[in-house]
Amino acid sequence: MPIDLSYGPEVEDLVARTREFVRTEVLPVEDRFGGDITAAGGDDLRRELNAKAKAAGVFAPHAPVEFGGHGLDMSDRAPVFEAAGYSTFGPVALHIGAPDEGNVHMLAHIASDEQKQKYLAPLATGEVRSAFAMTEPSPGAGSDPSALRTAATKVDGGWKINGEKRFITGADGAGFYIIMARTAGEPGDRGGATMFLAPADTAGISVDRHIVTTDRSMIGGHCEVSFTDVFVPDEDILGEVDEGYRYAQVRLGPARMTHVMRWLGAATRAHDVAVDYVSQREGFGGRLGDLGMIQQMVADNVIDLSATRALLVRACYELDHGNHASTETSVAKTYAAEAYSRIVDRSIQMCGGLGVSDDLPLARLQRELRPFRIYDGPSEVHRWAIARREIGRATKARRAQGGDGNAR
Repeated sequence: MPIDLSYGPEVEDLVARTREFVRTEVLPVEDRFGGDITAAGGDDLRRELNAKAKAAGVFAPHAPVEFGGHGLDMSDRAPVFEAAGYSTFGPVALHIGAPDEGNVHMLAHIASDEQKQKYLAPLATGEVRSAFAMTEPSPGAGSDPSALRTAATKVDGGWKINGEKRFITGADGAGFYIIMARTAGEPGDRGGATMFLAPADTAGISVDRHIVTTDRSMIGGHCEVSFTDVFVPDEDILGEVDEGYRYAQVRLGPARMTHVMRWLGAATRAHDVAVDYVSQREGFGGRLGDLGMIQQMVADNVIDLSATRALLVRACYELDHGNHASTETSVAKTYAAEAYSRIVDRSIQMCGGLGVSDDLPLARLQRELRPFRIYDGPSEVHRWAIARREIGRATKARRAQGGDGNAR
């Protein structure tokens, strides 16, 4: 039976309207401010663009319908998010940027009815932003989440949280935090974490410093945040106590794929800019685009873009069918992050001096795309996880056949 890779007419229409909205309303703002969301107005700009996105009917394609969104599944999100990501401000405009998009997804799946009304409803409509506070300074949790050191201690009626977090995207100006804290065990233990919901004005929460990074398009920055005797009532525990790592998987796999979707749009823009340039630029007796070396770079970009879309489709298929999809999402994320770096680098090379100038968006797109090889898990960690699962399957199969699991 053939596999249907088409999208329904409603999704195709949403993609077309998103593409038009982003290119007419959002790209000019990005270009005017050199891709710097803070310089462009920060939350004031976000609210302005959100209002325009709502008027255009393209706002919050991922959010549940009952909370004002389009309710798209992972597969249908892919082309819409890609169209939005053609501008680095597009995800902010449609309210599908990190970390809010992933937090909407997780709250929709895990939060209680009361928590949905208190936290999900204002987040889904763009009334507030949010932050997901898990990463910590060394030796705390980073690529290894089991190193979690932020601690939550049980007190009468709730919990008190103490700890420090680092690289918390969107922390400055967030309306509330989802805090990962240890409620059992010791750093290094694989379990014992719990997720807590806390309004940003809760006593003891402090945004201490913005960490300057190469990317400039994520609203609220990447911040250091401290929690000092932060009280969270029992009703604001997200999910179950000591099950935070398990619940976090509801967010992490899909969030990796939506990162792939959004930055696929940016990589496509880099490619489009380069192809447009070499199709016109004259040199060496003809157009640059007629030279074999240039044609190879163009073809390699197309191959990387096409392969990324194929891996993304497979991972989203698995997620939509309720599968854990750990390997599929790691493969897609790792390939995409590295492919995007190759695409934008080739695009810069094709455009020569203009490629590294501010006359074209390529240099700033490179600054935006490079961190993806680190964000949501470095490529090396994903490769380690892929290999560990693959070897584990072989070992399990050998044992099932009566062997001891050791190679001879």
